[in-house]
Amino acid sequence: MYARPDFETKICAPERLGERVTAVPRPLVFTNGVFDILHRGHVTYLAQARALGASLVVALNSDASARRLGKGADRPVNPLEDRMAVLAALAAVDLVTWFDDDTPLATIVACHPDVLVKGGDWKPDDIVGGAEVRSWGGAVHSIPLLPARSTTALLGRIRGR
Repeated sequence: MYARPDFETKICAPERLGERVTAVPRPLVFTNGVFDILHRGHVTYLAQARALGASLVVALNSDASARRLGKGADRPVNPLEDRMAVLAALAAVDLVTWFDDDTPLATIVACHPDVLVKGGDWKPDDIVGGAEVRSWGGAVHSIPLLPARSTTALLGRIRGR
């Protein structure tokens, strides 16, 4: 019989997110993404995001949402359940949830973060949910990405491109 590891308690259904965030310390940091094949760039980014507050919520694109991003028909490589479990196992992450929309705006509004973070490929003024987070007194940050650390680049090397 499969015994669920303790870290899986960090996985939170979207409809319970509002309730679950009341139990984590503030300031609460929020980020989102596909996080398909976890690599050094991801874990560095997540540690830096977590350092901006007392807890970190990560929202993952569902498989359908990730496919709509145009990263390729074979993406994500790992299904949502596996991506959530891997992220939940990280010490920097306090809660993991998911969204099926094209953007995480509804999820951001539901958890009402104090800090909203995206990678350096996003300008702070272009980050989805930034206006909302600023409207309730929160901050929006863009964290520089590690060069040559991306799932797309990693898959290219694996596939011999």
